[in-house]
This record gives sequence, C-alpha cells and structure tokens, in this order.
Amino acid sequence: MNKFSEYIKEYTNGKKICILGFGREGKSTYKILEKYGTQASLAIADLNPIDREANGLPDSIELICGKEYQQCLDDFDMVFKSPGIVLEKSLSELKCQITCETQVFFEVFREKIIGITGTKGKSTVTSIIYHVLDKSGVDCRIAGNIGIPVFDIAEGMTQGTVVVCELSCHQLEYMTVSPRYAVFLNLYEEHLDHYGTMENYYNAKKNIYLHQQRGDLLWINSEIAPNCDNTEVIRVSNSDSEADIYVADGVVNYENGRKYNIPVDDIKLLGVHNHYNIAIALGVCSQFVDEADFDKAVRTFDPLSHRLEYVDTVRGIRWYDDSISTACATAISALQSVPSVGTILIGGMDRGIDYTSLVDFLADFEVQVICMEASGRRVYDMIQASSSFNNKDRVHYADHLEDAVKLAAEITPEGMSCVMSPAAASYGIFKNFEERGDAFKKLVSEIKDKN
Repeated sequence: MNKFSEYIKEYTNGKKICILGFGREGKSTYKILEKYGTQASLAIADLNPIDREANGLPDSIELICGKEYQQCLDDFDMVFKSPGIVLEKSLSELKCQITCETQVFFEVFREKIIGITGTKGKSTVTSIIYHVLDKSGVDCRIAGNIGIPVFDIAEGMTQGTVVVCELSCHQLEYMTVSPRYAVFLNLYEEHLDHYGTMENYYNAKKNIYLHQQRGDLLWINSEIAPNCDNTEVIRVSNSDSEADIYVADGVVNYENGRKYNIPVDDIKLLGVHNHYNIAIALGVCSQFVDEADFDKAVRTFDPLSHRLEYVDTVRGIRWYDDSISTACATAISALQSVPSVGTILIGGMDRGIDYTSLVDFLADFEVQVICMEASGRRVYDMIQASSSFNNKDRVHYADHLEDAVKLAAEITPEGMSCVMSPAAASYGIFKNFEERGDAFKKLVSEIKDKN
C-alpha cells in the first residue's frame, strides 16, 4: 500500500460513512472508499434517484434519495460532501464530521500542491501552470474544480509529483488545510445567492491560505489584504506599481528590478487580464523551472474553451464566446480585449449582483448592447433609467440567447466583432456555462448555414 491508501485505511477505520452527492466527485469518492476504506458501513445520499444496477452498487450500500436526503447526516460518523451540495444545516448544528475529497487529499499531499482560487481566471491560470510544468519535464498532475476529482489522481502520485489544483469556494468552504503553494487571483461579487454577503464568500475563499505553514508561499492580488502570519506573501497587481509583482504594457516587473517581457505577439491569450494571469503563472512556475522554459512553453498554450474564444467569422462579423463571464469585471475585460467590438450580449440568471460598474462602463463605450434573460432585463432597465448613459438607442432587449444572436447578426457592423460575455450565471437556463457556450456556437453556425 502507498501513503494515500494507508491514510484512507486509517481515516475511515470502523466509521459509519455517508457520501453526500453522487455526481462526478461522489463516484470518485465511492471508488476509493470501496477499494481502500475500512469503514463499518457505507451509504450514499443524493437529492436525485440513484440507479443501483447501472452504477454497480452492491446491496450492502444504503441509498438515501429524495427531498429529505440530508435529514440522515447525524446517523453517520463521517460525511464526504461533494462541492455542489449546499448543507441545509450549519456545521455547529451537525454532530457528524463533514469532510471531502479535497480535505483528505490535502492532508496527505499538501506539500506537493499548487492551489489556485479566485472569482475569475482560476481555470486559465491552473491550465497555464500545468502546461508549463508538463512541457518543462516536471512530473505533474492537474485536478480539482477544473473537472478532475483529486481522488482520481491520488493513486498515481509519487514522491516527486506536483499537483496543480483549481479550487472553488465550495471546495474551500470547510477546509482546515491549505496548500504549500497558494494563489488567490481576485475577489469579485459572486455566489451571493449561496453566501449572502461578500464577507461570507471571502471567508470560504481565504481557506486557500488560512492554514498555510511557515515557509509556504502565497501569490495574492494586491487589493486583497490577507490575514496570515507564517506565509510568505507575494502581492501581484496590474494597477498597483508598488506590488511585489506588477504587470503593465506586456511587461512583468519584479520588486528587485527584474523584468519579463510577455511574448504578446506569440501567445494566443487575448486581453491584458491574461497578462496578469501569466505574471501569476510565471511567479509560481519559477519555483520549479527557469524563465527560459516558461517562455518557451507559454507560447504553445492553447486557451480554454468559452474564455474569449474565437468562434468563426459569419456575415463579416467575428464571433467570440466568453460564456465563462459571470461578473461585471469579466464583461468589461472582454470589451477591452476583443478587437473592434461592435456588439456585446449580456444577461442570464439573476443572482442579485450589482451591475452599476458595468452600466457605468457601457455608458461611454460605444457598442451595441443586447440584454437577455432576467439579469439582462435588470441591466436594460438600469440603462433606461440612467440620465448619463450615452445614446440609449444602441441598447436592446431579447428574451433568450437565440433571439440575441439573431439580433446581433442584424445590427453588428460588418468587419466588427460580437462577443457573448453575459456577466451572469447560466443556471436555470443552461446546465452550466459550457452548455451555454456550446449553444452560442451552434446558433452562430446556424447563421452561417443560412447564408
């Protein structure tokens, strides 16, 4: 047995255990507990029905499904919670131990982990770091919120393996261990439907560094003031020239006077916000590879889908998919990054975020604005009520994405770009932002077919 399997054996020994949520991570947890766990009993609880036969679950596994699926938690010693599950009771109200894959994995491998969080950009930064390390010959794995449960890579870990792990607020919320190398990219208004306040949201996020140990490293946006004593803090910014790492005009400037020129013309990442992401990735990767290896590898990095992704040129219009955008700052960044924007599509699920900064930016940014869905209706109404908005005739409302794309094809000037950067969640309309982005691409292709 290796270090991980031995830990699982001791961690679960004699306990009554429940897996809460049976999606991708829940199934990953089940696989490991069935293989290495020494629990007294194992149950699975989920809001949705679970097909025992299709999932290969023996009769010894208790299945608890339906609306009351969380009422049973205190019948167990330990509950492995999937990140997508929101607890109906607070930890103080529960007698059972709440844990998760990420907690256990970090307890075993924290010295080997680069953890990345932030409201925006974490998938991109995670992918850049992994790409650079992998291309530079470092034994590394990628996992976490990027779509790979950490237990899926645990069995392949060796003494020299480095893990690049994307961490969401939901994964971090109850964590009591932090990674050796931590990245906190930014903090915007997000997930307030769950957390209620920015303070609660930040409290979940800050577990990325809160439990770090002496000598650990934290790269953090200079606008966030971390409360940590042991960690070596590296402040990074694209607006504060006094930060430890300051990026501007395609140059990464270090406090000691060292500079790195981002190969802007040779990379595929659009936007100055990605220069900040590259600066962060460079800082982290410099712990493992030299700058020449980083420079060589970053030139071959392909951007992730739905992140300012060029789709096609149809009717003389360049179409861009930025479905990942769920905040004002990302929509503003899209307008500043995409060449010659003629039209932007905004709106989705309304989670109550403040759109004032986006409306203020659009007031003087001459672009056609197509608002859609519930949050788009709120933005549209805010614009119509504004006394300082320039030329309200360029603002339109379309009920759904399909209507918005059709309208964009009609009003976007030839030779210019249309970007879907919704500044809103996709839930309730689409399964996730990926499905929304794929729907956008399909609608663009249908316009092409009609030409």
